[in-house]
Order: sequence, then structure tokens, then C-alpha cells
Amino acid sequence: MLETAARDRIMVALDCDRDRAFELADLLAGHATWLKVGMTLFYAEGPAIVRAFKDRGFKVFLDLKLHDIPHQVRGAARSAALAGADLITVHGLGASKMLAAARGGVEEAAAELGFRPQVIAVTVLTSMDQAALDEIGVERPVADEAAALASLAREAGIDGVVCSPQEAAGMRALLGPEALVVTPGVRPAGSAAGDQSRVATPAQAVAAGASHIVVGRPITEAQSPVDAFEAIAAEMQRA
Repeated sequence: MLETAARDRIMVALDCDRDRAFELADLLAGHATWLKVGMTLFYAEGPAIVRAFKDRGFKVFLDLKLHDIPHQVRGAARSAALAGADLITVHGLGASKMLAAARGGVEEAAAELGFRPQVIAVTVLTSMDQAALDEIGVERPVADEAAALASLAREAGIDGVVCSPQEAAGMRALLGPEALVVTPGVRPAGSAAGDQSRVATPAQAVAAGASHIVVGRPITEAQSPVDAFEAIAAEMQRA
């Protein structure tokens, strides 16, 4: 019997349309704890999709990467929390005031909800490599850029970071044992990398210090999404 903790650390990314999202949610009920709602699904369906998954008993990771002026981000974070999201992303590139505003927004919502959803900061997208950073004028190495943004997030009261598995060990050392270190770009051995540049297997991500991994297509496009999910959970447990 797999430990519940292994399953609880997998966030299944539902980057698809509404019908397929509900089909996958029904398949994964009793297996997955977390569903990730990103821009593709949220922009089509709005806050109702978060509430629908909550009603089905899932935790929801709402990954909108909030990045705007502090006033807008405070309001967006509050609205996302009130929609039912358990975990919300904000982009670390927004700097200290914006990050603090995101924390303030979920704290305002907590007064109504009775609990505070957590907020994590995106560091460097897993689709980006050093050449991509150079292209936009960021001359620091990827790991240094991720660490700098993580430090800003920590000082602003953010609960953790999103980073690639390749930076997870550094994030864990920097942020400590309680921080959330959420790693997209996770691919089981033999899976296609797709549009991800900095990838690792589930076992490698866990060994590096990830608290949670985000997996989309290797589960959602598998012939049996449940079997694919359980195989990843088993690999994580062994690790």
C-alpha cells in the first residue's frame, strides 16, 4: 500500500478543456490529492472551476503567476483565495512590494475563510534555459537568478517557490525545511521533455528537496492516467 504522503506530493496539471478536466478529475478521485489549474483552464472557466474541484474533494493549486502592480496583485490574490484555491502563484520578478501585496491579499481573504491559502513565488520558468535569460538581459546564471528571487520571496513572507528540479536542492538549503519547493518540469524516465528545458525524474526531484512535483502530460495523456499517477507515486515512495 502506497503511503498517502507520496500521492499528496503530486500535483496533476489539468491544462485542457473543461470536459477533459472533469473526466480526469473523476478518474483520479481517490488517488490524487492536488489538481493544478493553470491559465488555459481558468481563463476558459473562471473561478467556478476551482470551486467545482473543491466540491469533489481535491486541493487546488491555482497557477496564474500573478504579476502586476501591487494593488492589482493584492486584489487578485484575495479573489483567488476566496474562489477556493489552496495554493496560489505569484511571479518573483514583481519584486518585494508586489510579493508582499500577494501575501496581504490572502491574509485579507483568510479573515473570511478561516484559513490562509499559501502563496509561492515563481523563480525561473522551467521552459527557460541560460540562453533564454541572456535574451531578456538577465546575465546571472539560472541558479543564481532563482536564488535571488527566492530570497526576495522569503523576505516578503511568501511560503515557498516554484523552481525546476535542478534548483530544488539550492532552494531547500536557502529556504529551510518548512518551505514549499514545488517543481514542474518533472518527467518519468522515458517521457518526452516537451517544451520543458530543465527537467528531472520524480525520484530526482524528491531527492533534491522538492516538497511537491507538478506533472501534466505524462499523466493526463497516458493511456491510463491512474496507472501513470500511481507509477509516479511508487517511484517517489521508493526515493
